[in-house]
Amino acid sequence: MPTNRLAKETSPYLLKHAHNPVDWYAWGEEALGRARREGRPIHLSIGYSACWWCSVMERESFEDPDTAKLLNERFVNIKVDREERPDLDRIYQVAHQLLTRRPGGWPLTMFLAHDDQRPFFGGTYFPRESRHGLPGFRELLVRVADFYRDRREELRGQDDALARIFAELTPPPAGPDTPLSDEPLHRARATFAQHFDRQWGGLAGAPKFPHPAMIERSLRDWHATALGEDPDLQALYMATLTLRRMAEGGLYDQLGGGFCRYSVDEHWMIPHFEKMLYDNGALLAAYAQANGATGDAFYARIASGTAGWVLREMQSPEGGYFTSIDAQSGGHEGRFYVWDRSEVAAALTSGEYAAFARRFGLDREPNFDGRWHLHAFVPLEEIAEELAISVEEVERRLDAARARLLTIRNARTRPARDEKILASWNALMIRGMAIAARSPGMQAAAAPGPSLTREQLIDSASRSLEFLRATLWRNGRLLATARDGRAHLAAYLDDYAFLADAVLELQQARFRTDELTFMQELLEVLLEHFEDRESGGFFFTADDHEALIHRPKVFGDDAMPAGNGVAAFVLQRAGWLLGEPRYLAAAERALRAGWPAMLRQPQGHATLLSALEEYLHPPQIIVLRGEQEEIRRWQQELDKLYAPRRMVLAVPADAPALPPSLAGKVPQARAVAYLCRGASCSAPIASLSALIRDLRLGLATEVLQTDR
Repeated sequence: MPTNRLAKETSPYLLKHAHNPVDWYAWGEEALGRARREGRPIHLSIGYSACWWCSVMERESFEDPDTAKLLNERFVNIKVDREERPDLDRIYQVAHQLLTRRPGGWPLTMFLAHDDQRPFFGGTYFPRESRHGLPGFRELLVRVADFYRDRREELRGQDDALARIFAELTPPPAGPDTPLSDEPLHRARATFAQHFDRQWGGLAGAPKFPHPAMIERSLRDWHATALGEDPDLQALYMATLTLRRMAEGGLYDQLGGGFCRYSVDEHWMIPHFEKMLYDNGALLAAYAQANGATGDAFYARIASGTAGWVLREMQSPEGGYFTSIDAQSGGHEGRFYVWDRSEVAAALTSGEYAAFARRFGLDREPNFDGRWHLHAFVPLEEIAEELAISVEEVERRLDAARARLLTIRNARTRPARDEKILASWNALMIRGMAIAARSPGMQAAAAPGPSLTREQLIDSASRSLEFLRATLWRNGRLLATARDGRAHLAAYLDDYAFLADAVLELQQARFRTDELTFMQELLEVLLEHFEDRESGGFFFTADDHEALIHRPKVFGDDAMPAGNGVAAFVLQRAGWLLGEPRYLAAAERALRAGWPAMLRQPQGHATLLSALEEYLHPPQIIVLRGEQEEIRRWQQELDKLYAPRRMVLAVPADAPALPPSLAGKVPQARAVAYLCRGASCSAPIASLSALIRDLRLGLATEVLQTDR
């Protein structure tokens, strides 16, 4: 079968297009140079492996010889995996919105000038023939090519205007005399409540996305007031209802664990069926934190099910986590996940089926193309009453049914898995695993598959980190992606910031000096190559990155947390832990750079808001020193207390080559704790009971002083 240039790439998304009749290039000088030499406009197509409409457009247009002939004759055609090149995706998604006044998405279809790569027209999915109010792609290609040939000079003015708008996207920072206050925290909290769906959780309307950063923000809002006279129980309710409704819905894989990307309806019932690593890393952390905040085993069960899915299906033999699972199998979206009623009834005992059908809606009308996608409809207590059995027996029957059906499902044609390994997405999962390992409820959680131990979660995170250090860390710099032993592409802000944050979270599960040093190396690269030294904050690309039409600096969250928010957050924590004023100063500069955006749209900046919160109220740091088993026991007791503004590091007495800030907290004959706030630390506390008493007294005092 003939191939094009994409056959040399590592991205599964690009490789899927390697046999198209389109004369594809990857982004690079070979393609850009040809466009300049021949004066041809560039057709830029951006997508990703698990994208359903990307597959539709490939099947309709890029595999069609007539469409390919038009593309090859009139354009230089560049295909980009947005997960490998988020720099390009960010720039051209913004350009699409500016040109069309509509939100973007994938596939992203943009047409660029031959000489400077500035966009002059764009859209998302286009059908091969005109339908649903969309122009046919072939017709569009002819019109775009003719327009570019005949009216090139007219487009120059549009290009210049677009360049000016790009330059104005980031407002000037707050000056050094402007006080940073908790006003954006209050406003974000109020906005979430205003738009909250009180029946189904999340933001009202459809489609519905998980927004884990907003959920964590609500848990922190509640905790900040938990011991005051007026605890913010609504914030806790908004977080926990959202988590429960998502986990009961079809967004969550009721058999195998893990979450799909988003729901097409307001009930979380029918998702787009792709499963992305980044969503599941962030949601794993959120469910583990909700378990810690409430003690409710339900959230631990969902966290355990999500982590179990990752260990079974998403971790490579070498340790890195794969990127995603496709939405389709056998050419049909969702086919792998849905069921016929007769198939389920034949697989289960009558007792199991009675409980399973009531719980997951098989006694109702089909909800997906004449078949059933599992969604929890009826509470366990109601099923127990109807069947005259205990809730425990209902759970036993459901677990048995899940196991049997999962075995049957695993024999089906599986969706494709994107097996590239991304530094930033791995970091989000390392963080999720580390937080889950510290959640006390995880150890007893009954989830699909065998129960996971703390050690298994820590080992999974450690293996991923070891893979990233061995494969993607080269000569003091990070690479963004790897597949089949080939690592390439300069890393972005998110790679460095997310990984530094993940390493620091992992130190709170188990301590390693070399990893703490690695975190510092990552932060030093951030300061040297990514920081905007004039206005504060961090650019998405390094100062020695390929020159593009815009160097973005992003403060708002999208599907993933904002790199600037995570950078400010981890720089502050590392600054206090290591006694490094440069980190604290850089974090404050980032907050000042993002201050106008936080004031304008606080609800879109949840990650940066958490950094602001810890700027206003520095985190509490507990350093445990002593024999490893004893300080580990102390740490596990402390982990039972949900405290999002606290770090706990158990540093063994024999830990080598400690930084001065930790080496100064010397071990004693027995385990001791040093309790620090900002730059002030206590004398060594020699008993666990005294430490917990001091924490409770100190927390109560703090809440009374900072009650929001």
